[in-house]
Amino acid sequence: MTEVLFYHLEKRSLDDVLPELVERALALKWRALVRTESADRAQAIDTLLWTFSDESFLPHAQLGEGEAASQPVLITVEPGNPNRADVLFLVGGAIPPIWNDDALLFSRVAVLFDGRDPAALSAARAAWTQAREFGHDTTYWRQSAQGKWGKQT
Repeated sequence: MTEVLFYHLEKRSLDDVLPELVERALALKWRALVRTESADRAQAIDTLLWTFSDESFLPHAQLGEGEAASQPVLITVEPGNPNRADVLFLVGGAIPPIWNDDALLFSRVAVLFDGRDPAALSAARAAWTQAREFGHDTTYWRQSAQGKWGKQT
């Protein structure tokens, strides 16, 4: 089964958190796929990953730019796993994978959702229930007052 992590964003924004998680995935020698809900969000994330830090470089591309299979980090709105990623990051309300099929393409799925948005919170709860129904190992991560991630039980 796939490990599914739910990141409840409250203290820090997606723009603060996503680059750190992608950087961590690359440090582990994992390939990453970032799936968004829209082309506009994909473009914004593309820009973010180029500019988030002067001290770091995150090699990436959007689907359609270069050869998808060779990209260590690929940004897309499409389903599938064109860069053979180990980890799928779902952001901005991207539709979760079909938990009994698409999720198995990845070792890990990370669902990042804005806890201040009632619709995002509701969608994350539904995704949690579905992932658990299909037997995936689900964990819930929440930020402390200091912004550190802690696994919740």
